[in-house]
Amino acid sequence: MRVVLAEDSLLLREGLVRLLDEAGAEVVAAVGDGLELVKAVTELRPDVAVVDVRMPPTFTDEGLRAALEIRTLDPPPAVLVLSQYVEESYASDLLTTGGGVGYLLKDRVSRLSDLSDALERVVGGGTVLDPEVVSALFAHRRRNDPLEALSPREREVLGLMAEGRTNTAIGRELVVSQGAVEKHISSIFTKLGLPPSGDDHRRVMAVLTWLGV
Repeated sequence: MRVVLAEDSLLLREGLVRLLDEAGAEVVAAVGDGLELVKAVTELRPDVAVVDVRMPPTFTDEGLRAALEIRTLDPPPAVLVLSQYVEESYASDLLTTGGGVGYLLKDRVSRLSDLSDALERVVGGGTVLDPEVVSALFAHRRRNDPLEALSPREREVLGLMAEGRTNTAIGRELVVSQGAVEKHISSIFTKLGLPPSGDDHRRVMAVLTWLGV
C-alpha cells in the first residue's frame, strides 16, 4: 500500500511515518502543507493520502481542502483525514465525495491495529468514521428524520455501518449471525429507497442518510 502523508508538525510526521511503516504501508512522500500534498499525489498516484485537517498557512482547513481537491482526480485516491478534534462540517464535506474516505481523531491512530484497519478499509472503497465523529454528526441530523421507518435494531446496524464496520464485525458486536445482519441491511436499503445499482454505493448512501449529510 503506497501512502502520501501530509502533516505540518515535523515530530508528528516522523512518528506517523514510523507508524505507517509498522502497519505495512510504504510512505512514498511526507509533506508539510496542502499544496505539497496535491503535488505529491498528482505525481505519485498513491493508494491513499493520510492528511491532517489543519496545516499552514492559516491552520484552519487547508488539509481538508487539499483532500477534497485530490478526490477530484481520476481515479481518486483513498483519503484518511486526521484531526485533533471532532469537526462535523469537515467530515460531512469529505463524505460527500463517496467511498474510500475516512475521518479519525489522532488519538485513535496511535493504536497500530486501528490505523491498519482504517487504511485497509478506505483503500478497499469503504468509509471509516471515528465513533465520536458519528455521534457528533448524528446529534446535528436534520429534524425531518428519514430514518423514522427503521426499527431500533436497524438503526443500530446502520450506526455501526457508519463507523465502517464490516458485516462480520457488526454481527459480532450485536451478537447475531452474519445472515441476520445481511437481512437488516437489505431492509435498511429498501426503507431508505436505495435500489441495487451497478456501482453498489448503497452502503455509502445509507451512511450519508444516517448522518444527515
